Amino acid sequence: MAKTETIRRARPRKSPSSAARERPRRAASAKAETPYHHGALREALLKAAESVLERDGLAGLTLRAVAREAGVSHAAPTHHFGDLTGLVSELAAVGFRQFNAAMASACNAATTPLERALARPKAYVAYAQAHPGMYGIMFRTERLDYSRPSLHEAAEASFAGLANAIGAMRQEQINRDTMTLDQAAAIARAWSMVHGFTMLLLDGRLEDILERLPKGTTPEQLLEAILKSTVTGKLPVESGAANP
Repeated sequence: MAKTETIRRARPRKSPSSAARERPRRAASAKAETPYHHGALREALLKAAESVLERDGLAGLTLRAVAREAGVSHAAPTHHFGDLTGLVSELAAVGFRQFNAAMASACNAATTPLERALARPKAYVAYAQAHPGMYGIMFRTERLDYSRPSLHEAAEASFAGLANAIGAMRQEQINRDTMTLDQAAAIARAWSMVHGFTMLLLDGRLEDILERLPKGTTPEQLLEAILKSTVTGKLPVESGAANP
């Protein structure tokens, strides 16, 4: 009995003050991870990935960085996307959907043939300016897995919008699977022009040209001048309206 009492007395007892100090630490640890419903977690991770990308660039976009941004365990991105390629591919799909919606909205708001012809490329460049990180990964083919249905469908929808816009300008239906060489050349020419302008703008390579123009000339005005010189005379005549 004496031996038992000795053992009990030997056990260290925590003072009320030390126990109180440990409780906040446990509480802080419990708050380190944010609880999400399973479906909401995937969306939260993609939003976190977009934030990391736009803030830190592609080099800063890692699974751990995304988990940290979302406030969840490091295993969460792997569970939902497999690896970094999977995450980047799904993020690019989000970018393409945003991109497509922006161009569709701009086209729907246009009221004249000229406005419609300019709306899509202007929205294209505006999206890239507003979301340079997202725009950048959308065209980084070596980092993407196009076998993922979401990315494949979103990218195809983007190409379909471009083909339809060129078809409308040429006043003909373009079959994306069996187009003619002339149709393909028209699509490639339009895409090359707008994509090239966008990349030069994002890289700051148009500053030399803009500095030589009248003070206050904006990149948007330069783009519009390029587009007008390209589309004038190629627009369809609408009922009751003449070619602009």
